[in-house]
Amino acid sequence: MAKKDKHKKKMKKSTKIVLISITAVLVFVLVFGSVGLYKLYSDTLGGIKKDTISKDEVNKSIDQDVKDKYDDSIINIALLGVDRRANDTGRSDATMFVTIDKKHNKLKLTSIMRDSYVSIDGHGMDKLNHAFAFGKGELSIKTMNQNFGLNIKDYVVVDFGELANIIDAIGGVDINVKQSEFTETNKYIQDVAGELHKTASSLSAPGMQHLNGIQAVGYCRIRYNDNDFARTDRQRDVLVAMFNKMKSTSPTELPGVIKKISPYLETTIGATDLLSLGTGVLKSGIGNIQQQIFPIEGLDNCKGGLIKGTFYFTYDKDALKKRIQNYIFEDAAAK
Repeated sequence: MAKKDKHKKKMKKSTKIVLISITAVLVFVLVFGSVGLYKLYSDTLGGIKKDTISKDEVNKSIDQDVKDKYDDSIINIALLGVDRRANDTGRSDATMFVTIDKKHNKLKLTSIMRDSYVSIDGHGMDKLNHAFAFGKGELSIKTMNQNFGLNIKDYVVVDFGELANIIDAIGGVDINVKQSEFTETNKYIQDVAGELHKTASSLSAPGMQHLNGIQAVGYCRIRYNDNDFARTDRQRDVLVAMFNKMKSTSPTELPGVIKKISPYLETTIGATDLLSLGTGVLKSGIGNIQQQIFPIEGLDNCKGGLIKGTFYFTYDKDALKKRIQNYIFEDAAAK
């Protein structure tokens, strides 16, 4: 049991905060799409690297029944986190997708566990994040579509090794640091500062305070003083703080923020389409991000365990596929 728990908790520090950094990127794309300074923002997006994939191959990976049953009112875009600080771009440290649901007027951010045991085209059964190692973003999209019944056609890759810089670019975040989190937060603040070869100020007391990038990353990395649920709550606290900060940024300040964040991105989506997506979402009045993680332990026979010495999350493939499709396309409860 102890060995199983150890594998369940094993996760790179950067992975534990990738949800936040990816969401920050998503938010700025959606927010600036609402303003009329099209030429200004279009120029600012020039720092984002444009990737090219085979649209025909990706389209083939989408189930025909998905094409027949669901239209473009529900758009799914893959979000892949890569930590380039470690010079390890061979695998995605996290695999997520954002759902722009114009049918039910919702915005969803869904994470799929990177240790999920999936079928990867041409490579047999393996971990989900290995798809990126075998075929970069294109194979990641195909693997998600084929295993989970999705209709993903594009992706965004984020260099979340620079999360502290991203948070600093938006001006920091306001977080309520609890007494039980205070000591560990300061410990991790100094750890992050050391990794970045910078100095950082520790927090003087618990409570509501404004955190800079290094401090916020330290807060997100707390691991041992409570449980998985509390760690998830902290990630969500920072995510919501970043979301609110981006929404409150004035149109005149946004170009500068976007310019700072853009070098950490690459995507298959053109600037025009990004702007169009942002405009459409904001016109619909969607204001909050709904979050979910799959597979869900305890449901669909999901469990973590070793297969030939390697840890995976296994599950009932058909049951999980149906659950994800119902949640994404029908807006049903995840559990």
